[in-house]
Amino acid sequence: MLAVGEDLLDPLDQRIRRMACALGGGLGGSHQEACGALTGGALVLGALYARTSPDQEDTDLYRRVSAFRDRFLVEFGFTRCCDLQASGFGSEGIHPCSELVARASRLLLDAIQEQ
Repeated sequence: MLAVGEDLLDPLDQRIRRMACALGGGLGGSHQEACGALTGGALVLGALYARTSPDQEDTDLYRRVSAFRDRFLVEFGFTRCCDLQASGFGSEGIHPCSELVARASRLLLDAIQEQ
């Protein structure tokens, strides 16, 4: 997700990179929460489409994040890290996390390109 973000945004500040690391492994390696690729993608969408002042709406952002989440769920069947691991993703699974991240990145790009 960071690669997609850096491709579309200016080079990322080191603090942003470090903050995003906390999302890995279903939030801090707990494997109990949403997949880091999903939450990382939501952060990229936020950086691109979130409001810049309190009087603006986040309607476009929410639509894009929802579309990304829906595509993620269709593609992988789950959004939680532990469920994804049980279905064969992860370092111990049939499909490494890097494969999931690559596929999720394509879904993210689709959500970005959507009008």
